Amino acid sequence: MKPAARAVWGGYSGYFADPDGHLWEAAFAPGFPVSPDGTIEISD
Repeated sequence: MKPAARAVWGGYSGYFADPDGHLWEAAFAPGFPVSPDGTIEISD
C-alpha cells in the first residue's frame, strides 16, 4: 500500500490492496478531462 501523494504528472496517485490481496491504484488526474462515456484522451 502507498498513501495517495502528488504525482509528477500533476495529479495524485496511491495504492491499496483489496481483501484478496490484489493491488489497486487510485488516481486523480485534473489535467485529463473525462468524456461522457468515462474515457480520457491523452495526446502527445
